[in-house]
Parts: sequence; structure tokens; C-alpha cells
Amino acid sequence: MAVEVKVPSVGESITSGTLGSWKKSPGEYVKGGELLFEIETDKVTSEVYADVSGALEQLVSEGDEVEIGQIVARIDETAAAPADVASPTSPSAAEVAPEPKEPEPASADSGSSVAGEVDYSLPPAERKRVAEGAAPARTSASHATAETPAELTTRKRMTAMRSKIAERLVSAQHEAAMLTTFNEVDMSNVMALRKRFQERFIEKHEIKLGFMSFFVKAAVHALKDVPGLNARIDGTDLVQNHYYDISIAISTPKGLMVPVLRQVDQQGMAEIEQSIADYARKARDGKITLNDLEGGVFSITNGGTFGSLLSTPILNPPQCGILGMHSIQERPMAVNGRVEIRPMMYLALTYDHRIVDGKEAVTFLVRIKEFIEQPGLIGLDL
Repeated sequence: MAVEVKVPSVGESITSGTLGSWKKSPGEYVKGGELLFEIETDKVTSEVYADVSGALEQLVSEGDEVEIGQIVARIDETAAAPADVASPTSPSAAEVAPEPKEPEPASADSGSSVAGEVDYSLPPAERKRVAEGAAPARTSASHATAETPAELTTRKRMTAMRSKIAERLVSAQHEAAMLTTFNEVDMSNVMALRKRFQERFIEKHEIKLGFMSFFVKAAVHALKDVPGLNARIDGTDLVQNHYYDISIAISTPKGLMVPVLRQVDQQGMAEIEQSIADYARKARDGKITLNDLEGGVFSITNGGTFGSLLSTPILNPPQCGILGMHSIQERPMAVNGRVEIRPMMYLALTYDHRIVDGKEAVTFLVRIKEFIEQPGLIGLDL
């Protein structure tokens, strides 16, 4: 009996996706509970497992567009399971003569080949010269010959997620009146605080104290003081949020994801750090769900992780604000009439000018700066 394998529902708003990759080959015997394939949608990647054991028949190929509920494979339960060990009549690895190997090409870094060795990356005439012991003539590395054609381009279909990311970014720029304001923040006090209490923090909470939790708390502090940044447009209505679910951008091999930290105003630093670590792990393992991505009121992205000094982040609709963190660099600063070297970070706040005025945006960013430079505000509720 063949059991049908269908594309499962991965969210109420998702009706289709792309079959990203098969984890089993056609005709291969699979066991119940084994991973069969991945479905890539415009928001998440989901894994689909076998319900029964049997021989796999694939009905669609990798990269095909599939609908929710579509039959993409069958599993033949009547197929016999393969033996756990090889057949006694099969020759052992020691009895099988190895295939003759083609000589390895010379290292590209060597600049020449040893006489008697053949560099198959060279044209035939040069191979002969090398075989006779002569040095090969130097040629341009970018020159392609008929024997060694170079692929200058490759083409593949964008994944559903990459395509949706592109669509949302373009849509955000067309639909919102985006404007970015900048400031810089002295990280001295936060860095000193982390250095002083890091060991005790790890000992008590079994997780490191990072910079992101400070900025998440700073965002809550600023949103409470400038509530205009905690709003969104819905048709002709302005919706004011009274909760603090902060989205954080996480880079994954499949694209940028922005999972949501829930009710961070009610959480301590350790809880926030743990939530961030959990999301990073889920993103790495491809376990981020649709529910993880929905409902944020404000976003934070850290380009400094990759060395960015300054950028203008793009809004994450329907939110009206996003904070960009950047690299920390030591720079000479004027402090109380003297020049001192301080660890400085540029901050960027992109906001929707349809909702937020310039004064509000500048005030918001000043509140972020104030909180980071005076981390003692964490417990003062000022």
C-alpha cells in the first residue's frame, strides 16, 4: 500500500511554497520519523517527516512550486526493508581494486609544475612542454580556452523566501515615507559594566551578557517616552500599540529573519539574552516558525556584527521604526574640555515620516543614547 505525502499547512496566510531540497533519494527506503524534504515559503522553511516506513517515490523535483495539501511523494509500505549488513557474496572493500586516479593538478600557488607531472588546467601545448621538463609559458589567469572553458555566470531561481524578502523591501520603500536620523553613543560605561559583572552573570544565568539586551531595554525606555514610534498605519487608521514586543534581525543562510522578543518590558537582561540565543539556535537549525516572526512593534538590526560602520536600515512593515547598531570603534572625543579616546558606535533610526515627526525621531534616538551611556537607568524607571 502506498501512503501519500502531502505538503502540510505552515500558517494560515501561506498557500504555497517551494520544495527546497529532498533529504532522501528516489526509491530509497525511508523509516517513519525520518526527514523527507524541506518546504521554503515566503516567511519560513519547514521540515516534513515520513509518517510510515517504505520505499520513496518522488512526484515533484527540487525547486518546484507546490501548493499546501499537494501530493509530492508516495511511500510504498509493502517494500522490503534493506538488510542491515552487506550480502556475504558482496566483495569486501579490500577485494575491490581501486579506480586509477588522474594525476592531481599542480597547486595554483606554485607558479610552475614539477617535470613529469601533468597540469590538466594547461592547454595541450603547455602540457607537452611541462612533460618535457620545460617551464610553462605564463598566461593570464582569466583567459579561457576551448579546453578549459570558464563559467562566468550561473543562474538559479530565487527561493520563495529570498523573493519575498526582495518584494517586502521594495514595497517598504514605495509605501512608507522613510527618513533616517543619526547619532553616536559612547559605549564606555556599558563595556565597563559587562567586564565587571560578566563572570557573575554567567555563573548565575549560564549565558553571556551581550550588547543586544542593553539596546532592547533602551528601545523600551525610548518607546515609553516617545510612543509615536510604537504605532502603525492600518488603512486610514493609526493603531497605537501599548505593548513592547521587539523584533531582532538575524542573518541566516536562507536570508534575513526578524523573530520577535515578547514582552521585553517585563523581562530581565538574562531572559532577553536567553531568548536571543534560542532564536539564533533555531535560525541556524532552520526551526524558526511563522509565529516567531509575527507581532513585533519595533525592530533592531546589528550591522556591526559584520563590520558595518554606518547604514540606513529599511523598515520592517507594518512597524514605523527600526534601530541600526554598528561597529564599535575607538575615536578621539572631546570630554570635559579634553581629548579622550572612547569606544564609539554610530546609531541610525529609520522611521515612517507619515506617523513620526522629526522632533520625535531625534528625541527617541537621544533617549537610546542616554540609556546606553547611563546603564544605571535600567532599574530607575526614569
